[in-house]
Amino acid sequence: MEESLIKRLEAAVTRLEGLSSTGGGGVTLSRGGDFSSGGNVAAYDPSILAYDDLISQCVGRILTAAEKIGGPVLDVTKIVAEAFAAQKELLIRIKQTQQKPDMAGFLKPLNDVTMKADAMTQGRRNDYFNHLKATSDSLSALAWIAFTGKDCGMSMPIAHVEESWQMAEFYSNKVLVEYRNKDADHVEWAKALKELYLPGLRDYVKSHYALGPVWNASGKPVSAPAKAPSASLFSSESSKPSSSSNQKQGMSAVFQQLSSGSVTSGLKKVTDDMKTKNRADRSGAVSAVEKETRTTTKPAVSKTGPPKMELQMGRKWAVENQIGKKDLVISECDSKQSVYVFGCKDSVLQIQGKVNNITIDKCTKMGVVFTDVVAAFEIVNCTNVEVQCQGSAPTVSVDNTTGCQLYLNKDSLETAITTAKSSEINVMVPGASPDGDWVEHALPQQYNHVFTEGKFETTPVSHSGA
Repeated sequence: MEESLIKRLEAAVTRLEGLSSTGGGGVTLSRGGDFSSGGNVAAYDPSILAYDDLISQCVGRILTAAEKIGGPVLDVTKIVAEAFAAQKELLIRIKQTQQKPDMAGFLKPLNDVTMKADAMTQGRRNDYFNHLKATSDSLSALAWIAFTGKDCGMSMPIAHVEESWQMAEFYSNKVLVEYRNKDADHVEWAKALKELYLPGLRDYVKSHYALGPVWNASGKPVSAPAKAPSASLFSSESSKPSSSSNQKQGMSAVFQQLSSGSVTSGLKKVTDDMKTKNRADRSGAVSAVEKETRTTTKPAVSKTGPPKMELQMGRKWAVENQIGKKDLVISECDSKQSVYVFGCKDSVLQIQGKVNNITIDKCTKMGVVFTDVVAAFEIVNCTNVEVQCQGSAPTVSVDNTTGCQLYLNKDSLETAITTAKSSEINVMVPGASPDGDWVEHALPQQYNHVFTEGKFETTPVSHSGA
């Protein structure tokens, strides 16, 4: 650890000495300096130097492996190097900028690079499709830099990097399986790709940006936001041109009219008999009809926030605070996307297609029908939920939940079900014959723990008639 730190400090001193020998013209100390990595002191911040180490070690390793393979694998790996270089420039800008700019415009340089990798996966598949897909999906990990707080709809930066790699690992494992006994260069490339993110990028984010980017309070003021990209990994609504000058002009005109009396001159004066307290048809009592009207017209909105159902960052479907909605459908989804359902009540969601993973959190009387998941289906902090799997799911986990009805089909009978701190968990499986009734199995929630021969033996509690 100490040797690594000394080497980095020596490298920083060498760079600064080189710049000072040229008169310091390459370093911009003023707030008005440009944002190029070679042109300002922020490039020598410890976090930026650590990112340089990540690029030289991990990105360098995968580039070396890709050069032995060549072709599309080398091309897409060069895009990885370009993407990490683009993120470095954004990290330098963060060190210089006072406050968060328009994020869509800020992330556009990085987004443009990641779209190149995505474009290579389109069209007719070639022999290296798994390489291309693994690389393209892995680049979504770089979106950690867009984290702006707990309410931004993203996971925390460290978790985001790990979740993004889970999407890419599906295709990376295919490369390992295909070339394990055929070509060691491809195996080395796949291992290098994984280590770039885990532990590489994950540990870097953990050390320097565990809670997200921190903007420089004494840095350069935010410039005018750039135009947002049309569709991408970092998709968000396009920023609208600023109209503050028009608003000021409009408000000034309103105040001028108010002071001149031109607005109020046409208003009718309220006489005493018009006042509510003097009207005979208005008493303090509220009629039953009026009560009912107020009750029925009040919209069903969760206390935790407004209803939401949207695709965030191109990777995560967020379904939140839906109440009494029986027709929720996600139809356009793919295996690199995840679905997060939070705070919903008395609703039904259909997921038509394969997704990476699905999580239901703090929901009550919620029904979910899905086709396939690549990783896992998770149920956390819920009450009275029903889940139906129409395809396959490697794992279903139930944690801190009371009341769960799980329906499995013939393709998902090998699903591993994990429960913790949960009760009333019932699993329905198809009958032996095609026309047979569903068979219900209650999962145990009570256990006996007996110390035998130096260790505890745990068995479910059996009840008579069970």
